[in-house]
Amino acid sequence: MAYKSSKSKSVGTLDPGCKKAIYNSHAEAEDMILHIQKTRIDRALHAYRCSSCGLWHLSSKSKNVLLLFLLLMFQSLVYGEISNDTLAVPIPAHAHNDYLHERPLFDALENGFRSLEADVFAVGDSLYVAHNRKDIEPGRTLRALYLEPLMKYILENEKTNFDSAHPLILLVDIKDDGLSTYMLLDSILNDYQKILCQITGDTFVRGGVMIVISGNRPIEYMMQQTRRLAFVDGRLNDLKGVYTSLLMPLVSDRWPKYFSWKGKGAMPASERAQLRSYVRLAHEKGQLIRFWATPDKPGRERDAIWLELLDAGVDLINTDDLAGMREFALTR
Repeated sequence: MAYKSSKSKSVGTLDPGCKKAIYNSHAEAEDMILHIQKTRIDRALHAYRCSSCGLWHLSSKSKNVLLLFLLLMFQSLVYGEISNDTLAVPIPAHAHNDYLHERPLFDALENGFRSLEADVFAVGDSLYVAHNRKDIEPGRTLRALYLEPLMKYILENEKTNFDSAHPLILLVDIKDDGLSTYMLLDSILNDYQKILCQITGDTFVRGGVMIVISGNRPIEYMMQQTRRLAFVDGRLNDLKGVYTSLLMPLVSDRWPKYFSWKGKGAMPASERAQLRSYVRLAHEKGQLIRFWATPDKPGRERDAIWLELLDAGVDLINTDDLAGMREFALTR
């Protein structure tokens, strides 16, 4: 797996048979080890020359745990240092359409997911969770499925996978009118401000849960709010724009829009370089990055894409397969 740093590194093109991040010299690999040691993660690391590609990799006895810590270090650009009270490192994954699982929210929490998604429609003074308006069912509101259980979960559990340094991300995908539905959501969120990340003036106030608005996003309205309980899910086109991580802490986009590779064979070198360029730009701005519509059918092709995403430093891997993602993350 890849050991990535928030420092800019010169990483060469991988040989198709080599799946590890490479360093062009022993000195560059040793520099990465020094950076890792400064993070206070106690792991024995060493550099070695690869017999497959002829360049340098790092090795650790505890690669999986270290990888997850280093992925979260990118997120500290937005959320600050890893706090000492974090019980366990969440899996760097996003539960797509979480509400379709047997137990919305709780299945994702039990599998250690870092982020989850709920599509919403406004009906009266409530927000209903459904993929289409015709699928709306009585009682399945954002309050009932997510906000109330999260309030209880965060406030009643002294130790959780999430804390003020690394909050759970709840991606709220607005499926109808962006402004009116967001204004309704804003009023609803006031009842849960105790657990929410928020913006007051130009100050970021930490919380156990971060609400991020996707879908129909009233960006200009949200920019004008002097107090805000939610944030914006950006797009790759925003990476070179004026939006900061205080408004747009997450950037997401559709995988097939930018990449033709679907996991079969080696990833084209040009696409690998482009992927890492997007990740670098996001992290330089203190933003997390995610791609949706990646192949999600279990098998070698999905595993190949997930490996490339992790190696590139992508913060959230999009999937419907909660158990499959957990098994993949903890065994790689």
